[in-house]
Amino acid sequence: MRYAGPALAFGSSACFAFSGPMARYLVAAGLTPIEAVWARMTAAGLLLLAVLAVVRPGALRIPRSRWPFFALYAVMAVAGVQSLYFAAITRLPVGVALLLVYVAPVMVAAWVRLIRKIRLPRAAYAGALVALAGLGIVAEVWHDLRLDALGLALGLLAAACSAGYFLMNDSFGDDVDPLGLVAWGMAGAALVLVPVARPWELRWAAFTESATPAPGALTLPVPLAFLWMVVVASVVAYILGVNAVRRLSAAVGATVASLEVIGGAVAAWGLLGEGLDGFQIAGGVIVLSGALLAQTATRRTPTTAQDGDKEVTSGAMKC
Repeated sequence: MRYAGPALAFGSSACFAFSGPMARYLVAAGLTPIEAVWARMTAAGLLLLAVLAVVRPGALRIPRSRWPFFALYAVMAVAGVQSLYFAAITRLPVGVALLLVYVAPVMVAAWVRLIRKIRLPRAAYAGALVALAGLGIVAEVWHDLRLDALGLALGLLAAACSAGYFLMNDSFGDDVDPLGLVAWGMAGAALVLVPVARPWELRWAAFTESATPAPGALTLPVPLAFLWMVVVASVVAYILGVNAVRRLSAAVGATVASLEVIGGAVAAWGLLGEGLDGFQIAGGVIVLSGALLAQTATRRTPTTAQDGDKEVTSGAMKC
């Protein structure tokens, strides 16, 4: 279907958008951000493993030759993005750290062009740059702007891991089931994060309480917020995201995924009472424009360039 890829990507971004707002309820109940991430990955991984073991056990079989791929996916594409981002925000303003993470679409486009020697349509490059500019406005990076060398390095490493997530989703073959990849990836990430999250110190009583993250925010039972974060913002979001990249290509999928920031702002407005000013609304429109521009690259006819370069425009001819 012509619009299946963009629809999956938009759906994935909408689901991922609830990650931050729902995590705020866990933090308000006494968990640290990294503990919330570990709990999310653990529950999501175990849930998907259990479901697949019953309804689709073949998806969980990993060819021995693919073990290194699965391990790298868990460490870099899942655990790396989460842990490095939270490390970056301890040294940088959140807006700056967020903008650094979403340099990923530019990194993906550069990798595809320089390493894979594949020429993307100009719309893919332009969309990534337009979306990045819009994200800078949404994050209002000019507020409390301070630079920290280690923080910048951590943010860029998080972006590189995010780029790896899209590139790896775009490159695995038919011997890997996307559902199995997501399940083992989240479970593996939870295992990797154990030394950092230290779950034996986690305040488990928080999962029996209700929380109000900020004045004016909705009060929700923490178990409900956690369940939504696990099922919608993790399991459904990752499954949709993997399948979207398979149809769109890594470069286009990474750019469309930047809509998560807009969705997160809207979710925070509805749940937490966080207002959006004129600059942020304008930035959101720019991000949306960049995402729409990038996905138009999927509708162009692929052509072979000179000197062996190829132009890739759709999931049928992955970059």
